[in-house]
Amino acid sequence: MEDLEACGADARLYLKPVGLVDSPHYHEDKNTRLNNSLIWFSQIEYLVIESGRPNRRGLVNITRWPEWSNALPEPLARRAATQFADLTRQHEPLICGERVIRFDQPHVMGILNITPDSFSDGGKHQNDPDKVAEAGLAMAAAGASILDIGGESTRPGADPVWEGDEIKRVVPVIERLAHCGAVLSIDTRKAAVMEAAIAAGAHLINDVSALLHDKRSLEVAGVSGLPVVLMHAPSSGKDPHQNDGYGNIVTDTLDWLERRIADVIAAGFEREKIIIDPGLGFGKSLADNLALMNNIAMFHTLGQPLLIGASRKRMIGALSKEAPVDQRLGGSIAFAHHAIQQGAQIVRVHDVPETVQALQVWRGMRDAGLTAPV
Repeated sequence: MEDLEACGADARLYLKPVGLVDSPHYHEDKNTRLNNSLIWFSQIEYLVIESGRPNRRGLVNITRWPEWSNALPEPLARRAATQFADLTRQHEPLICGERVIRFDQPHVMGILNITPDSFSDGGKHQNDPDKVAEAGLAMAAAGASILDIGGESTRPGADPVWEGDEIKRVVPVIERLAHCGAVLSIDTRKAAVMEAAIAAGAHLINDVSALLHDKRSLEVAGVSGLPVVLMHAPSSGKDPHQNDGYGNIVTDTLDWLERRIADVIAAGFEREKIIIDPGLGFGKSLADNLALMNNIAMFHTLGQPLLIGASRKRMIGALSKEAPVDQRLGGSIAFAHHAIQQGAQIVRVHDVPETVQALQVWRGMRDAGLTAPV
């Protein structure tokens, strides 16, 4: 603590829950629950960043947390209290049409791309809404809680799609799936597409620009009353991958999302309807992506449900002898499992049956640990 007492006014504190406990009832009062999830943690790792000084890190046991955090100088003590409250926040269920998404267990979001040029499955479902709807129904039957329907590729180098064409791609699919039992998410950064998708029956807005690309998006999303995913991307312009570099990818991304959440709430949006996504692969190097994956738990300090989308992305190929896109199932499962183990509430994937099975096995292990005889 001595090295934190002289922190300057620009010092920033970041917390990360660590020391996960499989059977918390064996260690009463020595761990606490992460949100309303199936994960308990026994320690907090802290990071203090201050200009002109080396980063400072340490571990604090939960048993010492109140004493330790209260002894911090202001404003670090206030920030520590806020972040800890957000780590243990009970996320309210999302009411999405006929479906309720509870956050006491993780969910799978299945990807439905209706584009000719998506990096993974471009052209697979183009120009055939019935075929897309069948694929969506299969995902829902396999256990996907959410279907993410998109009509514009946001891969590096992709050409923008006129909003009229995007609407023609997604609306017929949404109309066919409106009562399939899964939550329907519209993956778009254009307000007109959001409006058309909502009219067709969409329940959720997933915007890779965090409602910044289109100046009308924030108003459209707010008036709709629908939940929204705010994703980090280094640019809200034509190319979401354009960036000027990062200082610390993890804290830069977290700070950006923190500011964006505050701005969206200040504009009148309900906090309980905001989900966040650190934007893996968007203007980020392999090292950046791995740093984010290793620090997923830190993003719970933002107080919002967390979505992670690593499925079939380039970083899997980079780590596995340049495996082509259609041979990245193992890596996709590994990343999804890691995200869930770090408390992510939603994983966005192409391979729904396999991911659902992996999560069912994970859930079985968690249940066994939580119900082990004393």
